[in-house]
Amino acid sequence: MPIVTIQVTREGTRPGADCVTPEEKAQLIKGVSQLLLDVLNKPLEATFVVIEEVPTENWGWGGLPTDVYRKQKGLK
Repeated sequence: MPIVTIQVTREGTRPGADCVTPEEKAQLIKGVSQLLLDVLNKPLEATFVVIEEVPTENWGWGGLPTDVYRKQKGLK
């Protein structure tokens, strides 16, 4: 029984959104489950998908918190 954990940032995927929508989460679950069926022959009923949303203040890269890194690089 595969268990897949997907971590996404809690930012939204389009202007005005501040999180991944339920519809987008449903697409992720469907797509990952289908991939495991196609590649590993794991039945959809045996695959569990967990989506974790991570607030931007809880991650970073380049040795910096996300917001600081983005400001330095001129990003969003």
